Amino acid sequence: MVVEGWLVTGGAGFIGSNFVHFVRKRYPHVKIVNLDKLTYAGHIESIEDLKDDPMHVFVEGDIGNRELVRYLLNTHNVTKVINFAAESHVDRSIEGPEDFVQTNVLGTFRLLDTVRSYWMKLDNDRKGSFRFLHVSTDEVYGSLGPTGLFSEESPYAPNSPYAASKAASDHFVRAYNKTYGLPTLTTNCSNNYGPYQYPEKLIPLMTLNAIEGKPLPVYGDGLHIRDWLYVEDHCEAICLVLERGIVGETYNIGGKSEKTNIEVVTTICDILEELLPVKDNPFILGNSKGPLSYRDLITFVTDRPGHDRRYGLETSKIEKTLGWYPKESFYSGLRKTIQWYLDNLDWCEKVTKGKYDRRRLGLL
Repeated sequence: MVVEGWLVTGGAGFIGSNFVHFVRKRYPHVKIVNLDKLTYAGHIESIEDLKDDPMHVFVEGDIGNRELVRYLLNTHNVTKVINFAAESHVDRSIEGPEDFVQTNVLGTFRLLDTVRSYWMKLDNDRKGSFRFLHVSTDEVYGSLGPTGLFSEESPYAPNSPYAASKAASDHFVRAYNKTYGLPTLTTNCSNNYGPYQYPEKLIPLMTLNAIEGKPLPVYGDGLHIRDWLYVEDHCEAICLVLERGIVGETYNIGGKSEKTNIEVVTTICDILEELLPVKDNPFILGNSKGPLSYRDLITFVTDRPGHDRRYGLETSKIEKTLGWYPKESFYSGLRKTIQWYLDNLDWCEKVTKGKYDRRRLGLL
């Protein structure tokens, strides 16, 4: 029996590593070929528990390396490619947009082109079952006003270098389906949160700063709105799109949990007060100037340049056609996430040491 292989790019990053773990449980017969460049946001520590798993093969490398990708496709009988590989932090894209063009645009293009060549040589049965799923973001649609939601038909209007690079990669994926017939699928998700997220993003940054009694910097007036999606719910949705999604289609995946940034931060503070009260926090004990509550650490700072005011996704398409709905509420998912960080402070130390000191990025 020939083992089916799935090539997961960016599988040591935040969403990618969660997806790899999810697939190993859901599809134990599938071999995962995990290709990751291990940049600052990709960490072998996030998949360390799979190092002895014969159905998980980790390869350090670049999605733009055609020879390497070609070798992996042919060697492991790859039937699915799931592309998570991306530079993803808006603040970093403001400081250094070229890295985003290199990975998100050129990297995706080279990956697509190599996969197309492989796919064209498959026999008809394998050709028909092959899929290339590209994981994208709601940020490609731009910014919403106080009402309305982005649908799969919304025009693209990216406002940050990150969003522009993802929009370009989305268009390449569409073009490879329309021009060459490559069986592609695209998903556009809202803000993910959960285990293994690099501490530059809002929820882990605020959680770790609060634990250590450090300031909690909130951009602008704190009223920017995002829809929050627990990462395991996202992984389940991606699997459903792979299984039953219509080739060439796009699916929005949202969490139905729109929150202002200040709501997110105050909720983190309140959950932490339950799980690790300030009076019992070893990082704060003995500090006479320590906060009376975690909320005391909140401070408002200069807004991000070009900061989109609101994102929100219309998700009726994936609900009606694939029967997917998020299982976690924002509160339940956030409580799980904060508990994970409390239990895995050593992971946070390993992945940030010498790379990131939680300083503000993206200032002009």
